[in-house]
Amino acid sequence: MIRKVATGLAAGVLVVGLGCAGGIASAFSLDQLSSSDASAGLKAALDQGVTSAVATLGRTDGFWSDPKVRIPLPENLQRVRGIMKLMGKGREVDELERAINRAAEEAVPQSRQLLTSAIRSMTVDDAKRILTGGDDSVTQFFKARTEPQLVQRFLPVVSQVTAQNGLARQYNSLAGQASQFGLLKAEDATIERYVTQKALDGLFTMIGEEERKIRANPLAAGSDIVKRVFGALK
Repeated sequence: MIRKVATGLAAGVLVVGLGCAGGIASAFSLDQLSSSDASAGLKAALDQGVTSAVATLGRTDGFWSDPKVRIPLPENLQRVRGIMKLMGKGREVDELERAINRAAEEAVPQSRQLLTSAIRSMTVDDAKRILTGGDDSVTQFFKARTEPQLVQRFLPVVSQVTAQNGLARQYNSLAGQASQFGLLKAEDATIERYVTQKALDGLFTMIGEEERKIRANPLAAGSDIVKRVFGALK
């Protein structure tokens, strides 16, 4: 039974686009892996990716200095940014954008435990879907398993940070002024919800990037089991 599952994993991965030139060698290598090896390799890779992503984003300038994940002002406020600067609110708008990213940086470390738990609970079928899935298969796995819980974990942290640094007050003040001039809808989402969702988007983006690095260069991975599994996909 284990050999059948492992063979299924091998065939599926090759079909996804990894079985071109050298496909025979890859099939042979993958066929030697047990389902437990394939699952263990994937878990180790995901744990490695999560650790790196959380460490990268959960520090000062983790979001702010990276264009891929940097959180912009809410769309409606972006549209009126120029007008707000003309009204003498340019510095406040700039400080607001930086504060948004700081709140996300403080929230991200809260994700580590939930993401790790999701990895530990992964089944062989989960591993098969991820290995034979598309480029966003890891992201979809974590979203399905952790997103609602992460929202609940992030919101209190984001709310606390926005209260401490005056972000909520800044946003509400600017949004209120913009609303008075008909530049912003009064019923727009709260800044806490906005920051929380953008922080999650950035986290999933970074996890996906870490997975692509491991797939592209498994020999650079520190774990032997990761090298074995992802090396077999090359």
